Amino acid sequence: MITKAEIFYSDHTDELIKLNYYIYKNPELGNQEIKASDAHTSLLEKNGFQIEKEFVGIKTAFKATYTSKKDGPKIAFLAEYDALPKIGHGCGHNILGTASTGAGLILKELIDELGGEVIVLGTPAEETDGAKVDMAKAGVFEDIDIVMSAHPTGKFHVESGSSQAMEAIRFKYFGKTAHAAGSPHLGINALDGVITLFNGINAMRQQICETDRIHGIIKNGGEAANIIPDFCSADFYVRSRSDKELKILSERVKKCAEGAALATGTRLKMENYEYSFKDLITNKKLSETYIKNLKLLGVKEIKNGGKVGSTDIGDISYCCPVIHPYFPISERELIGHSVEFAQASITEKAHEGMKEAILSMVMTAVEIIVDEELLKEIKEEFLLTHKK
Repeated sequence: MITKAEIFYSDHTDELIKLNYYIYKNPELGNQEIKASDAHTSLLEKNGFQIEKEFVGIKTAFKATYTSKKDGPKIAFLAEYDALPKIGHGCGHNILGTASTGAGLILKELIDELGGEVIVLGTPAEETDGAKVDMAKAGVFEDIDIVMSAHPTGKFHVESGSSQAMEAIRFKYFGKTAHAAGSPHLGINALDGVITLFNGINAMRQQICETDRIHGIIKNGGEAANIIPDFCSADFYVRSRSDKELKILSERVKKCAEGAALATGTRLKMENYEYSFKDLITNKKLSETYIKNLKLLGVKEIKNGGKVGSTDIGDISYCCPVIHPYFPISERELIGHSVEFAQASITEKAHEGMKEAILSMVMTAVEIIVDEELLKEIKEEFLLTHKK
């Protein structure tokens, strides 16, 4: 079956490289990825997939499905394709999405013989309002057996690890304008509310876990130095190692915000300015199978997966078994969200790493289809994990 997968990969190599380069050259921000979404769906439709555009009501999301005539598990691959402001594809979602579409194309060539269903989901806006959150809430993954997605990184393959749960909170402080020199006593300084918030959070940092992260910016700091500002705001990301611990940490941060408002006489309003993400729970049995197949392909060095940032795939890991490994695109380590990372995503080295990730995902899917006991073990682990 490895030989067949490699043959089918060769058949699709040119169009996958072309897809990767096209999306790289046409970067689009989250929920604006019209060209990228069309490019993916055009390729998938040309190869026999049924396409649902504007999936779950999201303009640039899609669902591409190919169902064999034999019964079998449903395997889904997740395609991302949003870019970053000014940097372009500094997170490599051009090649991430290409890898998922490529895995879908190759598995499609095999399942008529094996059975089952292959799905490629176009999931916009991972960097902001992650579409995977909406899809999870809509119940998209309730009848999907396995989900896989491989992300580009620097020098080595990295096994699927975990991510931090994250809440994006905007703190708005309202005060009263006054002349800062002539009548400051008549004003209520909204910027004092924001600064006191920062000081409160900084004082709290000594008493938080090493795995927690709280980081923010002043989004609006006033209009002029001689006017006491009546409105200021700050945007924060609050992260913790699990969704349960995040809820506790977020409440502590919100208490700091309330205390700042009380201390400065301002009025406070809190809101989420982007979606919150759950932590990623990697299915270990599924990950072990993927890593085994990477080694069968000749990959010798695979790094352990750690806890990396936050991602909306975490929400899916609460719905069904998931892995989110990383594949190399460079001969050296790279800094994510950089121009250099984007440039590396269209190199020959990147296409080598993408090929290995695609073939390993396909080989893993094939094992799951033909080995009912393996799928049972993966699902049992998922159920046990989420009972805790």
